[in-house]
Amino acid sequence: MNKVDWLRMIRSLIVLSVVTSTVAVAQTFQVLADFDGTNGYQTYAGLVQGIDGNLYGVSTFGGGSNCGFGCGTVYRITMGGELNPIYTFCSQYPCADGAVPHAELLLATDGNFYGTTSEGGASSNCGGGCGTVFKITASGQLTTFYSFCPQSGCPDGYFPIDRLIQGTDGSFYGTAEGGGTSNNCLGGCGTVFRISAAGKLSTLYSFCPQPGCPDGNYPRAGLVQGNDGNFYGTTYYGGPHNSNLCDPNYPGCGTIFKITPAGKLVRLYGFCAQSNCTDGGSPFAGLTQGWDGNFYGTTVYGGANGAGTIFKISPSGKLSTVYSFCAQDGCTDGGNPNAGLVQASDGNLYGTTTFGGVNYGGTIFGITPEGKSRTLYSFCPTDGCPDGMFPYAQLVQGTSGSFYGTTDNGGVNFGGTVFRLSTSLHPFVSFVRDAGKVGTKFGVLGQGLTGTSNVSLNGTSAKFTVVSDTLIEAAVSSGATTGFATVTTPSGTLKSNVPFRVLPQLLSFDPSSGPVGTQVTITGVSLTQTLGVGFGDRKPAQFTVNSDKQVTATVPDEARTGKIGIETKGGVAISQGTFAVTK
Repeated sequence: MNKVDWLRMIRSLIVLSVVTSTVAVAQTFQVLADFDGTNGYQTYAGLVQGIDGNLYGVSTFGGGSNCGFGCGTVYRITMGGELNPIYTFCSQYPCADGAVPHAELLLATDGNFYGTTSEGGASSNCGGGCGTVFKITASGQLTTFYSFCPQSGCPDGYFPIDRLIQGTDGSFYGTAEGGGTSNNCLGGCGTVFRISAAGKLSTLYSFCPQPGCPDGNYPRAGLVQGNDGNFYGTTYYGGPHNSNLCDPNYPGCGTIFKITPAGKLVRLYGFCAQSNCTDGGSPFAGLTQGWDGNFYGTTVYGGANGAGTIFKISPSGKLSTVYSFCAQDGCTDGGNPNAGLVQASDGNLYGTTTFGGVNYGGTIFGITPEGKSRTLYSFCPTDGCPDGMFPYAQLVQGTSGSFYGTTDNGGVNFGGTVFRLSTSLHPFVSFVRDAGKVGTKFGVLGQGLTGTSNVSLNGTSAKFTVVSDTLIEAAVSSGATTGFATVTTPSGTLKSNVPFRVLPQLLSFDPSSGPVGTQVTITGVSLTQTLGVGFGDRKPAQFTVNSDKQVTATVPDEARTGKIGIETKGGVAISQGTFAVTK
């Protein structure tokens, strides 16, 4: 039994918090910096907050001159708007260090940043290189982790254009738009990969093993790890439905998929399943899992007005359209979102549209999970668009409460901008990684953390060390449960923007066999918030939580021999051993 099989049998995670009914107001927009070619030029990537409190990002072009418009940079920008490149790609001949990064950086648990470049690297099997995975320190020391396509045919993939994530196992996961083992697409149909902290890459899945690509192909977005431990993502093309409203050059309007850490992929949804693609088509961005356990995302095309959608999909694949863009005359509410969504500290969702708005330069918007939308800013209010235009990247909410983002074009140098949108939202703390077992160390990011007197997870105090004014290192205490964190500082108490998930552990069970009706004592860690217990692949069992370390479950009717699984608010644990159901 695996997590996908038995999670279907029991209820999904409960809602952790009630969100507000309206999005943030009283917004102030400010351009923090302009790209000028030397410090970068044009970017499709967003920003990430580092442990020093500054923001870090990549520009797709600019910097060195070996790629025509430059090969891209990694840059740091302070909250005051001072932008400095810390690395220029293609510094090593012939671009062995990578070139043309498209994706935002990942802040990993070691405090370093990890990312991808779409071109460059050590392989000569692609013109201009096949792409890389890299690590870079905050001071700008870059290490190439992996160069794609060391073998002819690129079975490992090539051209990675979106961000990495770090799984709860410490490894990194991502997608490559091209390559793989399928011959059903020109240049391969794309892959899902895992790369260890030592740089060893494993291909988990090659898209389109069947003609027509019903599972999807050409993934352009990164992954998100769900509460169940599986990974969720989108493909831009492929799937069972075609429409001339999607890209006519490729079949299929895109998919949403789920993939286990072992590489078993299930298509959850194929877009354009409804007439005229009212459910949306061609998702360019990845997914965000909300506090309610559902996933939220955007499509570039389709919807009631043909200008893209915001959608919600359950872990089991039930999709509903939350909003269709261009609902207002002149598309003043925006259109064609290429970026994903961020769930902010108020529980609402925020994002950008690449086009539309009052001035047709794109918008920033906020929307409740129920679909009440508000346009917060329209780009290009004056000639020349000095504030920027055409945002492609996902927003990030800094721990100050403000939103930060980038535009691909506009600005005083027409090379794009970095901007801040201040709202009525207050400062908070965030996590470097928002899940872990008892004893796991985790980083807490914020401002004004010097003098902190207490850190707690859902009310249970944690051991902690104040590293700096912007970083605390803490550890998950025994008895801690899933929920929001609070940090008590001299200036007041800060709440986390997302819940911290305490992962359950299943250590043993007794007896190891028995007939239907047998009482089985399950021993583990972090079991207080147990939601369900499963035996094999049949219906869930009746259970009683005895303590944080023990649950008693009854072997249900029609149970079959298999592993035992426990789901809590924090996640899922599966037994190593098998329970044998006897007659």
